Amino acid sequence: MSETQETRVSNGADAPGSSVTKAVIPAAGLGTRFLPATKAMPKEMLPIVDKPAIQYVVEEASAAGLHDVLIITGRNKGNLSNHFDSVPELESTLENKGDEDRLDKVHEASDLADVHFLRQGQPLGLGHAVGRARKHVGEQSFAVLLGDDLIDARDPLIDRMIAEHDARGATVIALMEVPQSSVHLYGCAAVEPTDDPDVVRVTGLVEKPAPEEAPSNLAVIGRYVLRPEIFDILDRLEPGRGGEIQLTDALNHLAEGKGEGPVYGVVFRGRRYDTGDRADWIKANVLLGVDHPELGEEIGDWVLDFAERLRARRAAE
Repeated sequence: MSETQETRVSNGADAPGSSVTKAVIPAAGLGTRFLPATKAMPKEMLPIVDKPAIQYVVEEASAAGLHDVLIITGRNKGNLSNHFDSVPELESTLENKGDEDRLDKVHEASDLADVHFLRQGQPLGLGHAVGRARKHVGEQSFAVLLGDDLIDARDPLIDRMIAEHDARGATVIALMEVPQSSVHLYGCAAVEPTDDPDVVRVTGLVEKPAPEEAPSNLAVIGRYVLRPEIFDILDRLEPGRGGEIQLTDALNHLAEGKGEGPVYGVVFRGRRYDTGDRADWIKANVLLGVDHPELGEEIGDWVLDFAERLRARRAAE
């Protein structure tokens, strides 16, 4: 199929005047890499500076016009729904104190979007979690944003992905160039170039390949714009790696031309933080902390001072 023909593919929901309006955020993981911190707290509620990680993701969805957000949760995730709910007692206390700044911050979370929650039920993988969103999403294209993958607000990504979806009638995934030695940590894409250096046609996907077997150094990161045909594919999919329903396997099915529409990738070159990894979570706090409007100067000065002391300590070892 030619490039021109591909842009005409439509799922019926993307007629003129319509757009992607719903976001799904899978957040049912156990967070075992952060134990014991996540023994009683969802990993998505771990703070990045002064907000839980999940709030950054909902803010990203809302900024892209996705004001209907479904969060897929698991057991012991009640703190997530509490965070996006109103808290009358706290709000009343802050109002009586005249603490408008903190009151505004409390309101931010509950006013971001129309946030819904659905239990995954069984921990059968990311593909299974996405499939659970079918009744909420209906026959519309939708965005998926992984709850432990943060995209810096200064480098918008999902907006570009929705634009490519609308223009091409395609499933769109986010890709990022990684060192060849790191491809085994990601799903990896086989691609063909287009006339845009930041957009590629995806022809295949491999989940966590060995470096010598990887088709490219383009890794799949946690942002997707999916056509509703993904649900039928997930329903038929056999368990893959780890005995789970893998979203990558379903996307590979589409990339190989076995669905109604093609798959394209948007190559992201901005700032991303993997808050599902302990070291990267600490780095995210530092990197976002030095740019914080209230805390940035103090943290930046401390980082510079600490760097000098760390160099001196290592030189003495």
